[in-house]
Amino acid sequence: MKPKTVEALAWLLIYSGLLLLSLGLFLRRSDDLVGWLLIAAGVADAATGATLIWWRSHMTDDTLE
Repeated sequence: MKPKTVEALAWLLIYSGLLLLSLGLFLRRSDDLVGWLLIAAGVADAATGATLIWWRSHMTDDTLE
């Protein structure tokens, strides 16, 4: 994977995860189960994005192809 692709995917996952997290916090008031599911999905999404940023920072010139 190219570093630019990894970086774009990482930020997409982080922002979508934060959006799901905030949506889950609002929905938790009306439907507890759906709220918690969205919170869990948002946290997993944002954590995956953060992991991709870490992976991107450790890419070498060999992985640029």
